[in-house]
Amino acid sequence: MAAPLYTTASGLLFHAGKILILTVGLPARGKTHISRALERYLRWMGVKTQVVSLGDYRRKTLGGAKKLPPDYFTLGEKSPETMALRKMVSDGCEKLIEDFFGAGGQVVIYDANNGSRTMRQSLAEKYDKQGIHVIILESVCDNKEIIETNIRNVKISSPDYRGWDPDRAVEDYYGRIRDREKSYETVEETTWPFIRIINVGEKIMVNNIRGYLQSRIVFFLMNIHNRPRMIYFARSGQSLIEHSYKADSDLSPAGWEYSERLKEFVVERRAKSLEQNGFDPNDRRLVIWTSTRRRAHHTAWPFLTPTPSISIPQQLPLVASHLTVPPQSAVARNVITTDEAGEVTEKKATTGSSLKVKVIEKTQMCEINPGVWDGLTPDQAKKFYPEEWARFVKDPYAFRAPRAESYHDLSVRLEPILIELEREKEDLLIIGHSSVIRCLLAYLIGLPASEIPAIEIARGDLLEVVPTSYGVHSQAFHFWDGPGRRGEGVDGDGDLEEEELGKSRRDETNFYENYAEDTKGKKRMTAIDIGFLSTGMREDSEGALA
Repeated sequence: MAAPLYTTASGLLFHAGKILILTVGLPARGKTHISRALERYLRWMGVKTQVVSLGDYRRKTLGGAKKLPPDYFTLGEKSPETMALRKMVSDGCEKLIEDFFGAGGQVVIYDANNGSRTMRQSLAEKYDKQGIHVIILESVCDNKEIIETNIRNVKISSPDYRGWDPDRAVEDYYGRIRDREKSYETVEETTWPFIRIINVGEKIMVNNIRGYLQSRIVFFLMNIHNRPRMIYFARSGQSLIEHSYKADSDLSPAGWEYSERLKEFVVERRAKSLEQNGFDPNDRRLVIWTSTRRRAHHTAWPFLTPTPSISIPQQLPLVASHLTVPPQSAVARNVITTDEAGEVTEKKATTGSSLKVKVIEKTQMCEINPGVWDGLTPDQAKKFYPEEWARFVKDPYAFRAPRAESYHDLSVRLEPILIELEREKEDLLIIGHSSVIRCLLAYLIGLPASEIPAIEIARGDLLEVVPTSYGVHSQAFHFWDGPGRRGEGVDGDGDLEEEELGKSRRDETNFYENYAEDTKGKKRMTAIDIGFLSTGMREDSEGALA
């Protein structure tokens, strides 16, 4: 669920009290990935959550591995210097935990090996006496491919191995793992609630989990994985009737052209990204999610095109008044429909197409319902509904116009999509409406709910989001300047007006889809800003390692 709109005197939600999650596991078992993903989800729920990483804190205070005593990571008797450094790091992490709880935080995820049963017991007893619920989260992994991928993608890129030969760094890290394996004690005690995740989501075991929030944590952990993938976001093409929520109109001629260009650009960009990361684009499938609105799932048609000469299928549920005939290259042999109950029917591109694609319609991804504001410009809404407008400006996220949805309502509706987003293991392209993309991006990047309405998603921009162990890395690419980018932008002859070319101009008659309210006196946040923001967040997390 999205963050509730109410607050409590204590700052704690769901009558769950304060929770400390102690991660347990050998190095390179996905503990950091699990911790960061869980932190993102709990913050989306409105729970004040923080990850305290022992490795991050050690690198921040002591520096990389080269600056540490030679016996810091080895077994056996430690020098007095090493013992003092280890105690300083562990005491510092515990102080961060206590400070966060003291400042009103509700959940702390202590990201450390915690491989000693005695150490776990000592920590759990210490915080249990303070009235904090303790959960032990163990990550077990016996899949060598997952372990090596984690080492190569995450561990050897940290400051510990800056300047090292990659193969030598991998061998050194395996040496650390072998040393830890000799003293590692798996979680067998049942004194405390525990969750055991095997191979980062392949299997999960739970013991003595109680209450709503703890159950939500388990539910989320059942749906995650750490398989490398890319997530793309793009708006649907321009439709014949842009300003009406009620009119489920078909794509305009410019919309069909946009859909063709979108396919070309996504295929080209995805292939380049996969090859840079050592993957063969022909071996991986692209999954496309759209809403059930015509302009959204018709934008996906070119991806399903096996040949350029196919007739329009007879079973298409088209409305004559809202129909434009797509170019032959945009007509697919396989059509995606939903049944009367709204269930999804999947169709795949088959013979004649080298692109492996699956397109899925999702009813939850329909755009926000503007209610009585449907078809109005901001000036008209302010004129005809002055009281409602004043409330909207005060809180654009939570306000609900008459017979409409608020952004909070939309966020609640999208929660099943967020869980499926975590579950999806294939590369994913989401062709959606800007209101929906705003919410999904805010979840992935970690923006506060109040900033969701301020994200402006332009038609013609492709957002590439790559989940990593320390968050997400995002880039924005511009690929379209035709009609419908920020409004009609065409003159009477159907050509782009020269003064409008390259400018940011919204379609004022499409209130929710193209209008981004400046919520806190900050500048409007664009897709480009989001790319810089997520990159900055990633650099900050990597900088914290140094």
